[in-house]
Amino acid sequence: MENENTSKNFIEMIIDKDLSEGRFDHVQTRFPPEPNGYLHIGHAKSILLNYGLSKKYNGKFNMRFDDTNPTKEKVEFVESIKEDIKWLGAEWEDRLFFASDYFPKMYEAAVKLIKKGKAYVCDLTADEIREYRGTLTEPGKESPYRNRTVEENLELFENMKNGKYADGEKVLRAKIDMASPNINMRDPIIYRVAHMTHHRTGDTWCIYPMYDFAHPIEDALEGITHSICTLEFEDHRPLYDWVVNELEFENPPRQVEFAKLYLTNVVTGKRYIKKLVEDGIVDGWDDPRLVSIAALRRRGFTPESIKMFVDLVGVSKSNSSVDYAMLEYCIREDLKSKTKRVMAVLDPVKLVIDNYPEDQVEYFEMINNPENEEMGTRKVPFSKELYIEREDFMEEPPKKYFRLFPGNEVRLMNAYFVTCTGCEKDADGNVTVVHATYDPETRNGNGFTGRKVKGTIHWVSTAKAVQVEARLFENIVDEEKGKLNEDGTLNLNPNSKTVVNNCYVEENINEAKPGDKFQFVRNGYFCVDTKDTTDDKLVFNRIVSLKSSFKLPK
Repeated sequence: MENENTSKNFIEMIIDKDLSEGRFDHVQTRFPPEPNGYLHIGHAKSILLNYGLSKKYNGKFNMRFDDTNPTKEKVEFVESIKEDIKWLGAEWEDRLFFASDYFPKMYEAAVKLIKKGKAYVCDLTADEIREYRGTLTEPGKESPYRNRTVEENLELFENMKNGKYADGEKVLRAKIDMASPNINMRDPIIYRVAHMTHHRTGDTWCIYPMYDFAHPIEDALEGITHSICTLEFEDHRPLYDWVVNELEFENPPRQVEFAKLYLTNVVTGKRYIKKLVEDGIVDGWDDPRLVSIAALRRRGFTPESIKMFVDLVGVSKSNSSVDYAMLEYCIREDLKSKTKRVMAVLDPVKLVIDNYPEDQVEYFEMINNPENEEMGTRKVPFSKELYIEREDFMEEPPKKYFRLFPGNEVRLMNAYFVTCTGCEKDADGNVTVVHATYDPETRNGNGFTGRKVKGTIHWVSTAKAVQVEARLFENIVDEEKGKLNEDGTLNLNPNSKTVVNNCYVEENINEAKPGDKFQFVRNGYFCVDTKDTTDDKLVFNRIVSLKSSFKLPK
C-alpha cells in the first residue's frame, strides 16, 4: 500500500481517504468554466485532471458552464469551450449543465438565508462596501442596513427580482462576520441587480447570483463529491462551506485546491488576450502565437502532446512556472513517429546542375518516416534546376562549413553528389544562382564508396515544386525583458510572426488538407492552417523547430 500511495498525487490520496472512511461512496467531478473567453493551456490541466479522476475511480464527470455573469458571456465562448474539451478527449455524454438552469433554485436558496436571518439587502454603494470591508489588518464595520427585519429583507429582495431598482442600487449580502480575518467572510455580496440580457435566460432575470454563492450551490445540486479548483480559491473555501452548510445540503462537496499552471513567455490572461484581439495584433483567439486551446490546435499541437505535457507537469500544492520548452518537447515527441517527412525550402536560391540533362526529370524513392516503416515511401522528382536553402551556400565560408562553396562537394539528400563550381549575383551583390556539377555514379549513393562528403543538404525541383506560405512563430512576449511595460501593457515581441511567401515544397504536398502535419526536413514540424488555407493556396504554421533546449529531468 505504501508503494501504491507514493505513485499517487495528493488529490488521489484525499479521495482514497474519503472513500475508505465512508464520506463518499463514489467520485463525481466537474469542469466548470465561465463562458467569458476561450480556454487556454492552464484550463487543459484542470480539464484533464478532473476528467482523469472520474475515469480512474469509475465515477461521473460533469461539464458545466458557470454562466452567472451576462455582462461578459457569449454563445461564441460556450461553443468554443465545448469544441476544445471534446478535442482534448474529455467526454461528458449527457452530463452537460449550465449554472443558469439553477437560477430559480439559487433564488430560493437566497430567500432561505434571509428567512434564517443569514442574509440582508444592503443599500451601500460599491465604493462604500469596499470602505466598510476593512483591510487585512483592520476589521470591517457593519452596514447600517445589516439589521433590517426578515420581513423587510424579503420584500426588498423580491422587489430586486421584479426590477424595481437600478443596477447597483441594492445588493443582497450574506450576514457572516465583519471582523473575520478572512475578508471573503465579511458579509460578501451574494446577489446584485443587473439589467442585462442573458445568453440563455434572456430577460427573465434582472438579478444574478455572485460566483462565490452560486458555485457551491451548483456543485451541491449536482452531487459533486470533490470540487477540484486552483489555489486562488483556497481563501474562498470557508465561504463555500458556509453556503452549503447554511443551506443544509446533505453530503456537500469537498473542495481541494491545486497549483495553477504558469507557462513562461506566453499570454494567458483573458483581459490581455481580449485586447490583443481587439487591437488586431493577433487574428483572433485562435492565433497560433497564443496558448488558448483553439490556438494550439490551429498551430498543430495534438491532444496527446497536451496530455503528455500535463502529466509531466504533475499535480502539486506549490505554484511554480514551467518552461515553454517543455510543451515544445512534448509535441516533438508525439509527432516524430506520426508525421511524414518532406523536403521544403523556406529561403530559396536556385541551384543549377550544369552537366545534368536539360529536360530530364527522374524520381527518387524516399522513406516517409525512418522511425515508422508503416508510413511507407514516396517518389520525389529531381531535375536540372533545384531550389536549395540560401544558407546552404557561402562564397567565402568559415571553417567547419561543410555545405556548398566553390570547389566543395556535398550530398543532395537521397540523390547525387554535386560539386559547386560558382555562382551568379545581381547588381547588389546578392547571390541569385548557384552552379554545380553532379556525378551520375553516386545516385542514391549506390555502388559508390570511393569518397565521402561531410555535408548533406535538402532540395526541391523547380519544375515540380509547390509554392506555399509558411508562418514562423516566436514567443509573443519575452519574460527575460519583462512581460509588462511600465504602463502595464504587454511588452510584445515585434518578431513573433514571420510570413514566408516563397516557400517551395516537393509536389507530394499537393495532397495535404487543413490540419495535416508534416516534418519539413531540417526546418521543423509544420501544420496546414485550418483558417487561411484555400483551394488555391496552402498555408503552413510552424508548430515547433527540430532543436530542443529542454531535457527531461533524471
